[in-house]
Amino acid sequence: MSGFSPKVEAAIAAMREVVSTLHAELVRYQLVVWTGGNISGRIPGEDLFVIKPSGVGYDDLTPDTMVLCDLDGTVVAGSIGSDKSPSSDTAAHAYVYRNMPNVGGVVHTHSTYATAWAARGVPVPCVITGAADEFGGEIPVGPFAVIGDDSIGRGIVEMLTGHRSRAVLMQNHGVFTIGANPREAVKAAVLCEDVARTVHIAYQLGEPLPIPQDKIDALFDRYQNVYGQKPKEN
Repeated sequence: MSGFSPKVEAAIAAMREVVSTLHAELVRYQLVVWTGGNISGRIPGEDLFVIKPSGVGYDDLTPDTMVLCDLDGTVVAGSIGSDKSPSSDTAAHAYVYRNMPNVGGVVHTHSTYATAWAARGVPVPCVITGAADEFGGEIPVGPFAVIGDDSIGRGIVEMLTGHRSRAVLMQNHGVFTIGANPREAVKAAVLCEDVARTVHIAYQLGEPLPIPQDKIDALFDRYQNVYGQKPKEN
């Protein structure tokens, strides 16, 4: 047994369900192949997160296969799923959570078009309104980093701290996205691939037209603060 209070156990169980279910969205939007890619979610108010197990197929994921880790990336002994090895990107996720306290979800994919930009080490320029809405400018490129330690996490934090974008292309590797919760991070991953694909096609047709910075600022502000439904008041 992990020894957490009933309230914390309930929060962990809820996050297991959320993270497990959201992995199906990566498959749905064709952002992953085989067992590649992963999602994690921070337990609100706790120094804990749950993450996909390493090398397990998407059809085999359930809430009980999610692995509970502390913010050092260590598996919590005695917890459900503790018999499984967590994702090989666990150290990167843990580093992000330790250094970006407002982040509640992290996603990693090797989605085709975004990863092609990463292979070239080229940021995706903000030449469509969808990029301005979601990312507030270009999607940046982070440094090349090895898999398995917190090097990738350091690159993510370096590139996204103070940046509007919730997505970074890690050079020669793939996409990492962040959000206030796992669903927001998944949304950023979906839209990152959509933007990368559209802008790639635009370059095949010619030179894309730039969007003035003041218009990018206005689009970002509208989408982040006005677009969508407002929460109902009690």
